[in-house]
Parts: sequence; C-alpha cells; structure tokens
Amino acid sequence: MSGHKESILREPLITGNDITYAKITNDILMPVENKPNRAWWIGFILALCGATLWLVSVGYTFWFGIGAWGLNKTVGWAWDITGFVWWVGIGHAGTLISAVLLLFRQNWRNSINRSAEAMTIFAVICAATYVVSHMGRPWLAYWVLPLPNQFGSLWVNFNSPLVWDMFAISTYFSVSLLFWYTGLLPDIATIRDRAIGTRRRIYSILSFGWSGNVKTWQRFEAVCIILAGISTPLVLSVHTIVSMDFATSVIPGWHTTIFPPYFVAGAIFSGFAMVLTLLLVARKVLGLENYITMFHIESMNKIIILTGSIVGVAYITEFFIAWYSGSEYEQYAFINRSTGPYWWAYWMMMTCNVISPQLLWFKKIRTSIAATWILSIVVNIGMWFERFVIIVTSLHRDYIPSSWAMFYPTWVDVGVFVGSIGVFFTLFLLFLRVLPSIAIAEVKLLLKSASEQSKMEQIKEGHLDKEHVKEYVESLEKFDSVKQEEYAKI
Repeated sequence: MSGHKESILREPLITGNDITYAKITNDILMPVENKPNRAWWIGFILALCGATLWLVSVGYTFWFGIGAWGLNKTVGWAWDITGFVWWVGIGHAGTLISAVLLLFRQNWRNSINRSAEAMTIFAVICAATYVVSHMGRPWLAYWVLPLPNQFGSLWVNFNSPLVWDMFAISTYFSVSLLFWYTGLLPDIATIRDRAIGTRRRIYSILSFGWSGNVKTWQRFEAVCIILAGISTPLVLSVHTIVSMDFATSVIPGWHTTIFPPYFVAGAIFSGFAMVLTLLLVARKVLGLENYITMFHIESMNKIIILTGSIVGVAYITEFFIAWYSGSEYEQYAFINRSTGPYWWAYWMMMTCNVISPQLLWFKKIRTSIAATWILSIVVNIGMWFERFVIIVTSLHRDYIPSSWAMFYPTWVDVGVFVGSIGVFFTLFLLFLRVLPSIAIAEVKLLLKSASEQSKMEQIKEGHLDKEHVKEYVESLEKFDSVKQEEYAKI
C-alpha cells in the first residue's frame, strides 16, 4: 500500500500537510482520551432531556395501555408504525457504507463507516422500542419468538408480516453489531495500549486480546469481507420486509408491488441524510475536518440526489398505477392524499423529498456545509411525513364513509417520538466519548496513497502533467480544510 500512488486527478481523502500516523491516532482519540468540551455537554444534556421524556411517555403507555395514544377504530396504526419505519430506514446508510462500499473497494468509506455503523445500531434500538411498546403487554414480548413452550398449540403466525419484521430486525441488529464491533477491535486495542489503570483493564477486556500481528490482520480482513457479504443482502431484505407490512394487505394505497424497491431507496435516502446531519456537526466539534473532507460530503450528497430522484419517480408511479388500475378505490386513495384533509402532509412530503434534494445538483449548494446540513434535516422531516402519509391517509377514509375519522396525536404520541430522538442522540454522544468515531486503522491505510500530502510530494517531484496538476489544484478550492496558499508557493 505504501508504494502505491493514486492518480493526481483524484481528490484527496485526507487533507493537511503535516499528517503522520501518530497525528491520526491523536486527532481521532482526542475526544475519547480528554474531557468533553462544552458543546458535547450541551448536546448531551439536551439529548438526556429527550430520553427522559421518552421514559415518561413509554412508562405512561405501559401503565395506561396504548389507548393513551391518539388511535381510534379507523386509524389503528399511526405515529407508532410511522416512527418504527422511519428509524429502520435511518439505519440503512450504515450497512450500505460499511458493507456494500467495502465490497466495491470505495476507500472514501473509511472515514465515515464507523459513525454510520453506530448510527445503524442505535436507530434499530429506537425502532425496536416501538415494537415492544405497541404490544400492549410488553412483558410477553418474547412470544413473538418461535420458542418451545408448554402452552400446547401456542406458536407464532408465520404468515404475519409482523413476525417477518421480528426476524428482519433481529437479524439486522445482530449482524450490524457484529460487523461494527469487529471493525472496532484494532482501535480498541490502540486505546488499551495508551490507557492506564482501570481504563486499561476495561479496554483490555473489550479488545479480546488483539495482538496486531500479521496473522491477526489477515483474519480480521477476511472476517470483514465475509461479514460484508452477509450484510449486503440485508440492505435490500430488511426494508423490503418492512414494506410488506403494508404491501401484503388489501387496503387501497398499500396493496402495491412497488413498495419494496421504493422503501429501500427511501431508507438509503433518509439514512445518508442522517449521517450528514451527525457528521457535519461532529467533524466541527471534534476537529476532524482533515479526515471527513468535502469529498466525503459531496459523495454522500450525490447518493442523496440519486435515491431522492428514485423516491420521486416512485411517487409519480404510484399515481400512474392508481389511474391505470381502473380501481375507483385506489384512485380515491391517492386523490385523498393530495387534496383531502391531510393534503398539507402530502405536499410537505413532496417538497422535502422530491424538490429539496434537486438543489444538490448545484455544486455551490452541494459543497456548502450549511446548505447540506439544512437539507439533510429537511430530507428526514420529509421521510417522516412520507411514512405518515402512507399510513394515516390510507386508513382514515375506508370503504364505509360512516367509519371515516381523523387522527390527532396525543402528548404521549409526541413524547414517544421526540423522546426516541433523545435516546438516539444520547447513545450517539456516549459513543463519541468512549470509542473512536473514525476507523483509525483504515484511515492510516490512505495516508501514503490518497492523502493531500502524498499528492503534494508528487507535485514537488515535478514529473506530473501540468494540466493535471492545475485541474487537481482547482478541485481543492471547495475544501474548507485545505490551505490554498501552499499551492501558490509551488
């Protein structure tokens, strides 16, 4: 790896001209080894307040039952399943970045995969809380597992999509956790070797005796490839199964074959938006601009453009199929979405998910930190409204007009959802404090081949085509972590 030089036309994955292996380790471990700064404490206190609201809301739900929510005889699913699908979707980017991009040898994943994988695990935990809280009798949650029991014929209904959900989520969580923790082992060993006292003993246990010899690294890389191969189908299967909660029903607006690819594209769309929301703040607060560069941000924005466009096509296709089907019930379901009592939610969804991502076609917006961060939040607002529109507008007006009803959330509905966001951010902020947010070992692989300083050395040697050098220097203008005056001296 050290002898390989990447093309000068490729943008660097690490910026800065004084980067060494020791500096990479020190920069990435700084939040772990030092006391948290004021920004971390402010974020953690706010997140903890949200988590407290979640505990109160879920506790109230367990005590009084799901009648505390705003559900009624017509709208039996609402904010609960909306939040569940939203959180499962957010977790998808982690699997895509860690598994699929690894198999395709995309080195730009090295700086963002660790945080994205952590985000996946925390999002799935938040999704699972919705499943348990919606059971009515959460102390019997284990009944969804096909366990041997003494109740005679008591068994799970394998025809139910809700059972499929359980298998999908548990598989997704276990594989994602294994993949994430396997990648952490060499970095935990690095912390272990630098720590003293109790911290050293804790990280020694967590590192599973990692020695760092050649055989260990060979097995580590082999296991990562195997886990990536196992995880890749999950990118498609998990949200496909979630979509079948709706697609296998006969309710107009749900009974459609486009749901699986439509849900998968939407999940990747919202997942990458959440990765940007988190990492744009983390890179600034933790001083990681040299490792999470504008190239990473622009690459994720391009994926958001692609998946956002797929979602937009899916929205249009739904309307076309409703018209083409000739079913008056299907046609009314979609007319009701766009012009009925919940028209505002539908057009909020269209604005956030279809129109706003198209702004990223403009390079000035695509390479703007502030614009990208705002758009990432807008996208996830839109994706929440998408799930709300699909679920509530398809249910609130059924075949019998006398059964038509509106859904109004209670404070418990709002508390469970807002609180779950607090739980998510609490877990993520704790992760930033105790584990490295960037894969140290993987970033070090890029130092000799894909860093700014390795390309600077090539330029100084004077063997490169001048037009190529000029094109490379111009491409660096968008980077907020590159000192342009260094190139003016050459």
